[in-house]
Amino acid sequence: MPLPTIIALTKEIIHQDELLAQITLPTTGASVVFTGIVRGITSRGAVRQTTCLEYEAYQPMAEEKMRQVADEMRQKWPSIEGIAIIQRVGKLDAGTPTTLIACTAAHRDTGIFEAARYGIDRLKEIVPVWKKEIGPDGEAWVEGHYHPKPGE
Repeated sequence: MPLPTIIALTKEIIHQDELLAQITLPTTGASVVFTGIVRGITSRGAVRQTTCLEYEAYQPMAEEKMRQVADEMRQKWPSIEGIAIIQRVGKLDAGTPTTLIACTAAHRDTGIFEAARYGIDRLKEIVPVWKKEIGPDGEAWVEGHYHPKPGE
């Protein structure tokens, strides 16, 4: 039986409980969920207010890279049972969930926390999703720090 993996780039609301149910097996005894949320106030560097973020992506490439992240998670933590990687696109108001990384496993001490952390870090690193920050002082595309290497 293949292990459940859900990959989605969506404009729809993230329904955490439904996603967890889809990646839970009869052997599942633990889940870890990370949810990224649009910040209304950013305090790293200069403090600024954000009204909303606008996310864009090239869907075929983004979904391929999201699958790559899930595959890497399974290689590093073979005890992971289910994986869900969801990225919202479109205009999202402050306080709105934007990203969800969820993992399930039989036990909590099998790398499940590390796998979820790896999933969000790697998503931000290699998945081509662009965001525009919109606030009372204007709008600007947020530059990423990742520059792909050959073969990535």
